[in-house]
Formats: sequence, structure tokens, C-alpha cells
Amino acid sequence: MTIRCEIVSQDRTVFAGDVDIVMLPGADGEMGVLPKHSPVLTTLKYGFVRVKKDGKEEIFAVAGGVAEIQPDIVTILADAAENVQEIDEARAEAARKRAEEILAQGVPADTDSYLAMEAALRRSNLRLDAVRRYRKGGARIPTSEN
Repeated sequence: MTIRCEIVSQDRTVFAGDVDIVMLPGADGEMGVLPKHSPVLTTLKYGFVRVKKDGKEEIFAVAGGVAEIQPDIVTILADAAENVQEIDEARAEAARKRAEEILAQGVPADTDSYLAMEAALRRSNLRLDAVRRYRKGGARIPTSEN
């Protein structure tokens, strides 16, 4: 028995498929979702969504959002989401450095700019953490799509 999982970011569907289990970073901690799960609506923390099917695991970095869990489907609406295998480590490192440099200059008069830079720093740190945790030596690991 499987459960449908859909991970959607603001600009695209990142993953859609039937899986055995979905692990996600819920507001109150890591949640495991199996088929026939009770309905739940939760916010998501910055973290990793892991989906497993037939012993194979795919991992996605998510930067917040919400998850709706129904007995036959998990719908994740992420503020930002990316398959760990697709993360460009050099680009994430450059974004982290840019955000740190801007934030080091002090709090700008424009609060929105400050919050945007703070969010960019959190996202780039999440992406770099994903590469270090889940990709050997930071190298891209081939997937079934490559």
C-alpha cells in the first residue's frame, strides 16, 4: 500500500508520486506519514522531506510552508523546495556569503530588505547543510532521472 506525495514550491511541482512513507519537518518535530494516516494540517519548519519507495529514498530541502495530510495523499506547499540532488553547492555558498556581507553592514532602514536577506541566509544554509549531509563529498549523486 502506498500514499501519494506532492511537493509543490511557489514556481513548480518538485515531486509527485506514490511512496511508502513521507518524513517531514512538522512544527512540533519530525513526522512520519504512512498510508491511511489521520487527517492533519501542519506548518513546516526549515528542514528535509524524505520520501521512500521500495527501499529507495529521495530527499528534498524545504524552507517552510504547510503540509496537508489525508489518508491517501500528503500535499506539501513549500515556501521553497528543492531535490537535494539538484542543489548547486557553489551557488548556495555564494548566496550565503552575499547575505552575510549585507547583514554584517547592520540593520538597513528598510525592514523588508533585512528580512529578505535573513531568509536568504537561512535558505542558503539549509541548502549547504543538505549537500553536506546527503551527498558524499558534495558531489552530485546520480538519480534515476540522470
